[in-house]
Amino acid sequence: MREAALPLLAASLTRDPGAVAAVTFAGRLPWLLFSLVSGAVVDRVDRRRVMWQVDTGRALVVTALAAAVLLDATSIPLLVLFAFVLGTGETLFDNAAQALMPSVVSRERLEEANSRLFAIQISSQEFVGPPVGSFLFGVVAVSAPFFVDAGSFFAAAALVLAMKGIYRAPRRATEEQPRLGTEIAQGLRWLWHHRLLRTLAIMLGVWNLLTTASAAVFVLFATADLHVSKAGYGLLFSAGAVGSIVGTVLATRISRRLGPGTALLTAVVVSGVLDLVVASTSNAYLVGVCGALGSLVGIVWNVITVSLRQAIIPDELLGRVNSVYRFLGWGMMPVGAALGGAIATAFGLRATYWVGGVVLLAMAVVTFRIVNNKTIAQARAAGPVT
Repeated sequence: MREAALPLLAASLTRDPGAVAAVTFAGRLPWLLFSLVSGAVVDRVDRRRVMWQVDTGRALVVTALAAAVLLDATSIPLLVLFAFVLGTGETLFDNAAQALMPSVVSRERLEEANSRLFAIQISSQEFVGPPVGSFLFGVVAVSAPFFVDAGSFFAAAALVLAMKGIYRAPRRATEEQPRLGTEIAQGLRWLWHHRLLRTLAIMLGVWNLLTTASAAVFVLFATADLHVSKAGYGLLFSAGAVGSIVGTVLATRISRRLGPGTALLTAVVVSGVLDLVVASTSNAYLVGVCGALGSLVGIVWNVITVSLRQAIIPDELLGRVNSVYRFLGWGMMPVGAALGGAIATAFGLRATYWVGGVVLLAMAVVTFRIVNNKTIAQARAAGPVT
């Protein structure tokens, strides 16, 4: 709900694309600043404990945001601050969640498990949340989606706390705790020497930069260029969610039919073509269809790459290597948000899609010799190598 309500709240305070994009920028900036530290922390402590404590903290933060909205005490700087704090918690929670997965699922079933997890996550986070958030924002009360979102964080913390067991990364009994910087460097070296994962991380970074550039000003594109209502804006989110859910069902089938390498490159090409279509149309329904297809191929990418990392990265390094991967992949999001605001201000709201389409197609051409079925099969056969 917050994903739809926060941009609407920002857009109600200003029509400046740069200011609206600043809120998205702040929410993604922690991945650039803290993801490496978060990964090292996740490899040191019980990952389940990290998850429930972070969600409790995020619940309190969103409650404070809801109260500020209720008291009409919001401003763009305040939204930027809240987005930054929530994004910082996200770096810890998401790193812990992905590192915890191989502890509860066998490596042979990781793709299936991740597909199911994404299905549940997307159903609530994208399919249900945005339209409900938009409805509550526009019809019930501006503060309503934030209060409900805070409650969802409390519920999530309780669910994780109810899990049984200890989920700490294994360490040798005689091993001394190294310095945090040393542990981060170990994760950096491991990923940098793995050509396939290094390439996938850089590809994800470029992709996320371009996607976030468009997403940062999408609320203005939807309401100004496509002339959709606040409820219609939420439905456009839902269109993407439908594609994501279909993607969770089809991801493993597509991976097996095409092979994981071909499926990954196909996802990049399709995403690039869809950006060019959105850039050239004013039809909101067509934009919705493109959003659905784009989300579908994005989920296929996520299921394959997340499962691949969980299968080939040693458990004792999983948090740190994952954090480096996401530093490269997600750290480009704040850069994309800032870039999106600058491009939209200088060249118009559609320019971000033109740039995105061209760059994604070029990226697929450049990387096909590294990302293919053969290299992925070889990496999986080698298994976790310290």
